[in-house]
Amino acid sequence: MYAIMGGNMPIRTVTQVTQYVKDLIDSDLSLADLWVVGEVSNLRRAPSGHCYFTLKDSDCELRCVMWRMQANRLGRLPEQGDRVQAHGYISVYERGGVYQFYVDTIERDGIGDLWRAFEELRARLAAEGLFAEARKRLLPRWPRRIGVVTSPSGAAFQDILNVLAARYPLVEVVLAPSMVQGSEAPAMLVAALERLNRRDDIDVIIVARGGGSLEDLWAFNDERVARAIAASRIPVVTGVGHETDITIADLAADLRAPTPSAAAAAVVPDAAELAASVEVMAATLVDGMMARITARRQDLQRAERLLRIYDPRRVLAQHRQRLDDQLRRAVAAMEHRSAIRRARLAGLDASLVALDPRAVLARGYASIRDGVTGAVLSSVRDAKRDQAIIVDLYDGQLGARVTEVRPRNRR
Repeated sequence: MYAIMGGNMPIRTVTQVTQYVKDLIDSDLSLADLWVVGEVSNLRRAPSGHCYFTLKDSDCELRCVMWRMQANRLGRLPEQGDRVQAHGYISVYERGGVYQFYVDTIERDGIGDLWRAFEELRARLAAEGLFAEARKRLLPRWPRRIGVVTSPSGAAFQDILNVLAARYPLVEVVLAPSMVQGSEAPAMLVAALERLNRRDDIDVIIVARGGGSLEDLWAFNDERVARAIAASRIPVVTGVGHETDITIADLAADLRAPTPSAAAAAVVPDAAELAASVEVMAATLVDGMMARITARRQDLQRAERLLRIYDPRRVLAQHRQRLDDQLRRAVAAMEHRSAIRRARLAGLDASLVALDPRAVLARGYASIRDGVTGAVLSSVRDAKRDQAIIVDLYDGQLGARVTEVRPRNRR
């Protein structure tokens, strides 16, 4: 349906225009059965099994579709940069409003010119040692300022900023703006790298751009860019295109990341991981300190017990007690010996008392001696009549003479 305005000129809908163009193309027999030669780029196989890619030459490109059934018959799909001859027909994809080449078979026509140039440059620079692993430098662990070479209006730059802000917000970013595709891009990329290298506050450089076709990324396959990256005194990380895209710049860089976001993640630590590591280290430190404190406390307790055991005051007290015991035993022994001696002396004294002549005399006995010699007369045989004698009594002496001697008869 359409309305007429401004006279007889019809106003058509988008669908009507698209359908009209499709009908024109579909009715052209020359487009219904044709062969096209070109270089394969951006080949992608969907989960459905259908293949989507682009055929290119030096001036133009043609979007292509190959359905799953035809793709399965190929056995081997073409690769990036392959030069092929494709057969099919041209029609319009109405929903997208674009014309496409619907391919039913593909034959290899050789390696494409761009891919051949890429392989030749890679081989030559590799032979020079420009890609040698020995030249690769380690990235700084804690960068403070990062230089970024990319387009300021591209999504890649915003992706880099988002990743850096999320992972390590302490870092500063210095943008060296540059075109990232087109004939002027290589010179601008080299100039941006040189500007950053003239600064003394840049720790690492990211060279990045988003995904694109082989032609879109061709600036990063330029020899001047590769040599500028290799000559950089600051480590360079590239994040160009998607994971499957490899450029000469990637090979020359100190580190190649598959995407701009991955490049940003590669140059900074993760703050969340750092915080977790700090917590683990803090817990380990606390555990270690507590273990050492416990060990030292146990050592102190053992030392304290030993000090109590070998305390000089305690040893002295034990010696004092031992001395007291020895003194007590000595006193007891002395007292025992004294008691024995006193008892013996008392016995001797009693014996002396019992044997004391005076004691005998006190009981009424008398001792008789010769009045001249003083010799004791112990027998009547020692006495003679009229012999002068001395009689010793308890309380004195008597002088006397023997008047009669009467010996006692023995039985």
